[in-house]
Amino acid sequence: MSVPLASIGETASIRSSAGMSEVDRVLGGGIMRGAAVLVGGEPGIGKSTLMLQIAARADTTGRVLYVSGEESGEQLKARAVRLDAVNERIEVLCASALEVISASLETVRPVLVVVDSLQTIVAEEVGPVPGTVNQIKYASHELISWARTHGASLFMVAHVTKEGAISGPKVVEHMVDTVLYFDQSDSDLRILRATKNRFGPVDEIGLFTMKAGGLEEVGKPELLFMRHRRADEIPPGIIVAPVYEGSRILLVEVQALVVPAKGSISRVFSDRIDSGRVARVAAVIEKHLGIRLADQDIYVNIAGGMRVNEVGIELPVALALYSARTSLPLDSGTAAAGELTLAGEIRPIRQMEARVGAARELSVEKIVGPESPEKSEVEWLRAGTIAAAVTAAFGESG
Repeated sequence: MSVPLASIGETASIRSSAGMSEVDRVLGGGIMRGAAVLVGGEPGIGKSTLMLQIAARADTTGRVLYVSGEESGEQLKARAVRLDAVNERIEVLCASALEVISASLETVRPVLVVVDSLQTIVAEEVGPVPGTVNQIKYASHELISWARTHGASLFMVAHVTKEGAISGPKVVEHMVDTVLYFDQSDSDLRILRATKNRFGPVDEIGLFTMKAGGLEEVGKPELLFMRHRRADEIPPGIIVAPVYEGSRILLVEVQALVVPAKGSISRVFSDRIDSGRVARVAAVIEKHLGIRLADQDIYVNIAGGMRVNEVGIELPVALALYSARTSLPLDSGTAAAGELTLAGEIRPIRQMEARVGAARELSVEKIVGPESPEKSEVEWLRAGTIAAAVTAAFGESG
């Protein structure tokens, strides 16, 4: 039966903390009551560890049900002891039959449910084989419906394909409220990123390091992806870039390498920055600076493995490519930020004052960009075009 929207009451405590500030950041302020969250990631990256830590630390007043279709109770207990996540309110159900899980939900009436993993659940009326399209769709629908009806928060762990996408029908991602990807940057660093969030932003990231005692939040992420170098150590093709991720600034090191093409066609190798964006920046350089790149293979990387999507990375990539092609190194105290148009213009980007503040912590002395903020604690090298930016960054040699 429908009800008027105006008559629906508001609930003050609709969110609760996950007990980990980085998780709260990605979720948009905490765990939403009645929301369904899908968590995907590579095997062994730490999805189960993250879920167990959330189950133990979440600021909820009711019981937590952890459904494991892949591990025994003894295995879960051993991990919980190692993570210091043993909690009296956590109920463990080691089962894959949807009927058994549904019965346990009605008995326990948890406020937080973790299903690890979605691909292991089998509904008898759908068939005996787990992981099929119909099994995943049916199980997801039943679990999400129960969670919304009873105001419980639901986390479902999902496998991923070799391409890195969540395995199973795409409709499941439309059914849930939030889709999180758990990525690995290097041997210890883990990055939690939302690709869909009905109750918060989708550009926030959470940063963790994997330790013997579980996942630890990164205390000062601004300089996490930087390698400190002496002024005489800067090779060609390297530049610092302050990038805006979510609500904070991260400093990254952009690395570029340009070598003669092995075939007749230039190729772009870049998995941390969209290769199409790199190719577009290279075309702008060739057109407006007269630097030939059509017969070169181009490699672009972000030190530390951070994936960068924002437009402010375009000017740093352009300067790094120019540096690599001409073998002219940039000064260690120089950073850059800006959007590059096809006409060779540099457009303003958001949060420039915050970028300047973050860069100053790394002892950056000069920033090349489209416009200077009202207050700048570093030297601002204003450039309206890519040609002007090269002159500002490289001086006479540019």
